[in-house]
Amino acid sequence: MPRSSVFPKVRVGIGQDSHRFLPPETVKPCVIGGVTFPDTPGLAADSDGDVILHAICNAITSLTGVPILGGVAIELCHKDGITDSHVYLKRALETLGQQRIEHVALTVEGKRPRMQARIDEIRAHLAEVMDLDFSQIGLTVTSGDGLTDFGCGDGLQCFCILTTIALT
Repeated sequence: MPRSSVFPKVRVGIGQDSHRFLPPETVKPCVIGGVTFPDTPGLAADSDGDVILHAICNAITSLTGVPILGGVAIELCHKDGITDSHVYLKRALETLGQQRIEHVALTVEGKRPRMQARIDEIRAHLAEVMDLDFSQIGLTVTSGDGLTDFGCGDGLQCFCILTTIALT
C-alpha cells in the first residue's frame, strides 16, 4: 500500500516577520496578534505592522506558494487602502484549500511591550479569527536579553511554525 494512503498528509509552514518601532510621538497604535498595546509606539509598516499576523501569513505562504504579504496585501494596502492585517490573514487562510490547521506555534522577540500578561488574550483572539481551539495556538515571548535590535527595544520580530493536515 502506498505510504500516502496510510498516513495523514502533514505539512509544516514556517514564517517570520519583523518591524521597527515608529518614533514615540507617532499616533499609530501598536498592534500585536490583533491586540492593541496603548503605551507602545506603533510599528513601521504600510499596514498596521502586526508581526504575529504577518508571520502567520508568511507560514501559510510557505505551505501554499501564494505570496500574501508580497502580493495580495500590497495590492489591498496600496490600491484599496486596507491596512488591517486581519484582512490579509483571511486571504491567506482561503489559500489553504483542503488543508486544516492543526497547530500554530509563535515566538515573539522584543524588549517591549511586556506581553507576558496578555498572552492568553492574544491566543484567544487568534483562535477566534482563525476558527481554531485556544489549545491549538501556542505563544511564547522573549526579551532577547539585548542581543539583537529587537532585544534592545528597536522593534519586534515573530517566528511562526504552522502545522496542517490534508483533508483529502
